[in-house]
Amino acid sequence: MLQSSENSFQKFNTPASNPNPYNPIKNVTAPVDQATIGRTLVIKGEISGSEALYIDGRIEGKVTMPESRVTIGRNGKVDASIQAREVVVMGKVNGNIQCSDRVDIRAEGSVTGDISTARISVEDGAALKGGIQVHAEPKAQSQSQQKSPEPPKALAATASA
Repeated sequence: MLQSSENSFQKFNTPASNPNPYNPIKNVTAPVDQATIGRTLVIKGEISGSEALYIDGRIEGKVTMPESRVTIGRNGKVDASIQAREVVVMGKVNGNIQCSDRVDIRAEGSVTGDISTARISVEDGAALKGGIQVHAEPKAQSQSQQKSPEPPKALAATASA
C-alpha cells in the first residue's frame, strides 16, 4: 500500500522522542571505584588502598596506592610522598612521587620533589622543581635483556691540550 507523502515526510523529519517526557532517558555507566577527599578535608598520616583516589583537600604524610591512580584536583594540596601506578597533578604536590606507570602534570599543576616513573607528561604552564628519573617498563626491560645479554661498553673520550 502506498502512504501519502505528508505522512512519510513527517515520519522521517521529526526527531526521535522519549516515550515518557517526564522521565528523561538516563545513560547508565559502570560505577567507578574511586575515593574522594573533599575540598574542606585535612588528613595527616598515611593513606593506603587499592582503589583510585581523588584528592581535592589537603594531605600531610604518605600516600601509598601501588595499583591505583591518584589524582590531585585543582584545590588539592599534598605535602606527602606519593607511591602509585598513575598520578595526575592539577593542584600542588610537595614531596616525592614514585610511579610504576605514568605521571601527568597538567597546566595548572605544581610539583616540588623528585619523580621516578616509566612515563611522564608535563603540560605548558605546569611548575616542576626537582629531579626526574624515567625508568624502563618491566616488560621492556625483560625483552631488552633477552636481546643483548652483554651490557654496551662505554666509549672513552680523551682531550689533549
